[in-house]
Amino acid sequence: MGTKTPLIIGISGGSGSGKTSVTNAISEVFKDHSVVVIQQDYYYKDQSHLAFEERLNTNYDHPLAFDNDLLLEHIQNLLNNQSIKKPVYDYAQHTRSSETITIEPKDVIILEGILVLEDQRLRDIMDIKLFVDTDSDLRIIRRILRDIKDRGRTVESVVDQYLSVVRPMHNQFIEPTKRYADVIIPEGGQNEVAIDLVVTKIKTILDSDGIV
Repeated sequence: MGTKTPLIIGISGGSGSGKTSVTNAISEVFKDHSVVVIQQDYYYKDQSHLAFEERLNTNYDHPLAFDNDLLLEHIQNLLNNQSIKKPVYDYAQHTRSSETITIEPKDVIILEGILVLEDQRLRDIMDIKLFVDTDSDLRIIRRILRDIKDRGRTVESVVDQYLSVVRPMHNQFIEPTKRYADVIIPEGGQNEVAIDLVVTKIKTILDSDGIV
């Protein structure tokens, strides 16, 4: 970690848009440098004070589901060259786990999540803001395949959740944040040209800071 202020990159987009692919592509380029990825998903609010039945009603696609206060505090700590204990979310219990992951300060911080551009406080500390823009039919197909394979869901349950929660929340809260992006990346990780342009910009900033 150098003496310069870390570069903060925000990567947003709908569920199944390819945010993680873009994040991985950028991280791979700078793997020989000092990079850390902070997923907004780790910062869902603690719900241990609620009965389990109440936790089941949580809308994870709504801005209020996230503890952005803690996320901001942790990013500020990293900016001040202090390590953090990143929370871990227990999806089986629908609340925060007692475990944490220690994260050390890095030269590049990638903040990834569906709603990282929704909170102005988060936007204000980002140096580069990206929005991964992928057609809704591709996003729902990816979500179906992921949830069946990784989470043991049925097609019916995934589609029902998509129509009742994911789609309306995307239209209401996620899609409008596209206007805050410095760069909109169509088709996510498949868009090598857009990723190359972003990587070049990151290198320019790091070089001017004497990090690269």
